[in-house]
Amino acid sequence: MTPVAVPTLEDLSIAEKEKKPDVVENEEEDGEDDDDVEGDETPGAGDAKKKKKKKKSKKKKSAALTQSEPPRVGLSKIFKNGVYPAGQEVEYKNDTTSRITSAEMREKERLAQDDPSTRYQNIRKAGEVHRQVRAYAQKNIKPGMKMVDIADMIENGTRALVEENGFDSGIGFPTGLSVNEVAAHYTPNPGDTKVLNNGDVMKVDFGVHVNGRIVDSAFTLNFGDPAWDKLLEAVKDATNTGISEAGIDVRLCDVGEAIQEVMESYEVEVNGKTYPVKSISNLNGHSIAPYSIHGGVGEKPGKSVPIVKQHGSSIDTQKMEEGEYFAIETFGSTGKGRVDEQGACSHYALSQHAPERYTGHHQSAKTLLASIRRNFGSLPFCRRYLEHVGEKNYLLALNTLVKENIVLDYPPLVDPQPGAMTAQFEHTILLRPTCKEVVSRGDDY
Repeated sequence: MTPVAVPTLEDLSIAEKEKKPDVVENEEEDGEDDDDVEGDETPGAGDAKKKKKKKKSKKKKSAALTQSEPPRVGLSKIFKNGVYPAGQEVEYKNDTTSRITSAEMREKERLAQDDPSTRYQNIRKAGEVHRQVRAYAQKNIKPGMKMVDIADMIENGTRALVEENGFDSGIGFPTGLSVNEVAAHYTPNPGDTKVLNNGDVMKVDFGVHVNGRIVDSAFTLNFGDPAWDKLLEAVKDATNTGISEAGIDVRLCDVGEAIQEVMESYEVEVNGKTYPVKSISNLNGHSIAPYSIHGGVGEKPGKSVPIVKQHGSSIDTQKMEEGEYFAIETFGSTGKGRVDEQGACSHYALSQHAPERYTGHHQSAKTLLASIRRNFGSLPFCRRYLEHVGEKNYLLALNTLVKENIVLDYPPLVDPQPGAMTAQFEHTILLRPTCKEVVSRGDDY
């Protein structure tokens, strides 16, 4: 499916301002540059006129600071004025209020841009980090690489570009590198020797945050039979459909129905056998809140964006609202179309009901809980991240916190049908007053 046409919003001064990021372009330092001038007539020199020689200044050009390979240049050094590229700006579908030209909506846009709870530039910086890091990853991920090396490639780039600094900026959640029948929630644990093989279809799902504003985006790479490209096409088309349908006052259930219709219009033929593509019915997109990847704030749960048609009492008639922020992610499978939890866990997150201090009898659990709060807060983490912040011999303590529901575990999600293949695509969208911004959109997907 061709992506939705993108209005430039050139009539909006705010959009014009935001579309001119300072990318440290070549600059000239001018000295005096005098034109040729006539000299004074000198007595005894007759009518001859002498001209002063043109004084030419040396112009110094400062080289534009560009991204390195591998990417290691912090984005604040490239975008020196703190203005980062806007994502894809899309007019709302069936917009009957002329939001894109409304003076009222333009004023709301101006106010929203500076609202601490929105902070467009935080979101856009995270989006630009994602684009640059994944561009390098897409070029350099190859079969034969260890999964831990792939994860390091992505995470080292993310940390450098976002200029990791505690809770001000950093990684949004563990890097997902789920392969084949595994749809989500696999990242290598310390000591994992798993290798990416020829024939694999790998989902790459990683997040970036700036001041808690998380950009969540994913893509799939096919290192196997080119016939699987049709599966990737189906899932990408379904994700773009979800983005197209999403908008202010749109019901969540209607987005899910549209996604499933497009996803399941595809089939894949591999080795003479035809497989229908199915939306994975128990996975979905989600709202995103500051420092909360699944959108919950306090006791208020986040919203889910289904990827299948809902029925009966399960129909979610909640609507998307102005100012909300969503991950539109879809998963397709040639198998059962549902996933189960299987395998060694690598993804964890602090429960929102976790006590401030551990009051049990395990001193190691008390120490680990304090470290989790100090280093991750409500952001998801993995065992490699615990080691990154210096934790050692933590497994007993971690398992204790999980057993006591202080920390939640998220094992890999697997389609159990033998031979199943899965794919994922995902973008983060912001429902602005005047338009819908696909924050993570790039030239790649």
